[in-house]
Amino acid sequence: MLCPIVELTKQLIRCPSISPHDAGCQDLIIARLESIGFCIERIDINDTKNFWATRRGGEKLVFAGHTDVVPPGDLNSWHHFPFEPFIYRDMLFGRGTADMKGALAAMVVAAERFVKIYPNHKGCLAFLITSDEEATASNGTVKVIERLIARNERLDYCLIGEPTSDEIIGDVVKNGRRGSMNASLIIHGIQGHVAYPNLANNPIHSGVKILNKLINMVWDKGNDFFPPTIMQITNVKAGDGSNNIIPGDFIIKFNIRFSTESSYSTIRKRIELLLSSSQLDYSIEWELAAKPFLTANGRLIDTVINTVLHYNKIKPKLLTTGGTSDGRFIACTGAQIVELGSVNHTIHKINEFVRISDLQILSKMYQFIMEQLIA
Repeated sequence: MLCPIVELTKQLIRCPSISPHDAGCQDLIIARLESIGFCIERIDINDTKNFWATRRGGEKLVFAGHTDVVPPGDLNSWHHFPFEPFIYRDMLFGRGTADMKGALAAMVVAAERFVKIYPNHKGCLAFLITSDEEATASNGTVKVIERLIARNERLDYCLIGEPTSDEIIGDVVKNGRRGSMNASLIIHGIQGHVAYPNLANNPIHSGVKILNKLINMVWDKGNDFFPPTIMQITNVKAGDGSNNIIPGDFIIKFNIRFSTESSYSTIRKRIELLLSSSQLDYSIEWELAAKPFLTANGRLIDTVINTVLHYNKIKPKLLTTGGTSDGRFIACTGAQIVELGSVNHTIHKINEFVRISDLQILSKMYQFIMEQLIA
């Protein structure tokens, strides 16, 4: 018989929970948590399902995660149907095994073992689970946090099960994430015939100069926890493809991932100053996708480091690289936040898988963290 972690992961994989749909995953998890004494609060918003689960009171340790997954892609490229789990040797295949249904199962089984040993644990063990993390994230964790803040509910520690590991479970953990901002810049010109440039104004010619300056701009040097802020052009577009028309507009889209050495407002001011000094006719729209957050030190980081040392005999790297996570919403509570999860080699890929032995170790780590913080 397979271990409880694998059995639960398989059940979750069979739920085709393409974001923001949950497809029954949370019902499975809630049933397990209710059976060991958790109080469940469902917070469903439109097509997003969320729940907040707590057991006992006191200092609060929250395990956070998501049940939604990205689309599987070309089904013919999968060795087996992505929503029917398949085991080969030590590998469990299926969409969401690594990101992050395996970690969810590891959390739940860790909680079951923990509660059996420490039924009267001194702190509060909590779960914050959403089905809206991979898509817009607009009705997920952010809404739950808003509700908790409104009623002055405190979060002390938060362990997020995102797939942070590179080669071995725990070799990399995330103690923060960079901020992310998007811009859509339109440089306006005058459309005309390519043979009569004197009667037109080519926005691409002037726009290339701006692109050069943006690409070569040094935003900051980063710090001990964050790499330097970077900007990437994500799309450019002009005209309709005709080779005899000077286009009227040149559209440039770019993303900036920024450290705590910069801010949304300072970056925006620098770019707008550059644009206004260029004497161009332009318009620009901004979107702040995420603020940077950081847990520089504290009891949770120390506990996670000691846990990884205990089980895998390595000291984890504390990094803030990669994309965004729901930690950006939880950070405003003042909680210490660390992300620790599966190896990330196959996340969002065809034939996604997780090693069964990794799930077993990860669940032991989660239980050990519970024991160190709230037993």
